[in-house]
Amino acid sequence: MDIPFTLPYITEDDIDAVSNTLRSNWLTMGNKTIEFEEAFAEYIGAKYAVALNSCTAALFLSLKALGINEGEVILPSFTFTATANVVVHANAKPVFVDIDEDTYNIDADKIEEKINDKTRAIITVHYAGLAADMGKIMRIAKKHSLKVIEDAAHAAGSRYANKYVGSLGNLTCFSFYATKPMTTGEGGMITLNNKKIAEWLRIARLHGISKDAWKRYIEKDRWYYEVIDAGYKFNTTDINSALGLSQLKRLDWMNERRKEIARYYNEHLNKYDIILPKFDNNSSFHLYPIRLINYDRDKFIRRMAEFGIGTSVHFIPLHLMPFYRRFGYRKGDLPVTEKVFSSIVSLPIYPQLRTEQLDYIIRCINNILNE
Repeated sequence: MDIPFTLPYITEDDIDAVSNTLRSNWLTMGNKTIEFEEAFAEYIGAKYAVALNSCTAALFLSLKALGINEGEVILPSFTFTATANVVVHANAKPVFVDIDEDTYNIDADKIEEKINDKTRAIITVHYAGLAADMGKIMRIAKKHSLKVIEDAAHAAGSRYANKYVGSLGNLTCFSFYATKPMTTGEGGMITLNNKKIAEWLRIARLHGISKDAWKRYIEKDRWYYEVIDAGYKFNTTDINSALGLSQLKRLDWMNERRKEIARYYNEHLNKYDIILPKFDNNSSFHLYPIRLINYDRDKFIRRMAEFGIGTSVHFIPLHLMPFYRRFGYRKGDLPVTEKVFSSIVSLPIYPQLRTEQLDYIIRCINNILNE
């Protein structure tokens, strides 16, 4: 079989939604984006949602909105590079903290030892859709007067303490990249409960001008606008938003399908020398990462590819990357992160996977581990 690591789940309803927007002759950010923001905020349980062209833009604007333009920001090294890159672009230093070996999220018990008078914020990453220990993180942040930004790129539809992720920290950033729990092709969203910050975000995402194209279109003095701030070109489009609205309608179902696949993996892989993910039902199961105990991870990936099965690694620790070593990081600094990285590999998990494909993946794993 040929089983890619991941595939976007696009239906005819999605195609119709995008086609209808194309036929409307309004392609840039407009009324469809407003609908998407309102629907997503209602789904999450947040007061406001601001749509952007990526989660990276969302993370960067969140730092700017909170006044982070110096000092240090605490975050895990076990994440995609965008999480740390935005800290550098905000003229702050990324301070990496080790992860919990069971959840692969930032180890909240190790945060305070990295806090000093330069610390401005904490960025927590909800790895694979499993929410980090937000209760403890928020208590630490309150104690030290720090801001909290949630990188929820994997966590659309995930829950924590009976609430959807997106209503817990100061600002929460979602990704709608093609591989994520729901997609707009490219795109992101910030959810928050602060009206003043939400208004600034809407201005900052489009050049800092007082009226976007839609407002100029519907108002009488449509040509006139004012430059309120030196903003950015981070807006999304109605094409992306139309797809997002359609995908949002079945987000819960897509996440539930991932959980079914995870349970199937758990049932059939628990007899092997593998550490299975210890995620609970609140996770979106955006990823299904396993850790190999007595088999070389890189060889495993090559052998799976020979069987036609795509896999991936989430993530290569950032503190080991050439750029971030410039900040003084070295191998051995984050032992749990490095231990997990050395053996972790992500298996395919997406709604379209059929039982016969899952059985094939499991048979191939059996063959490889018993070579």
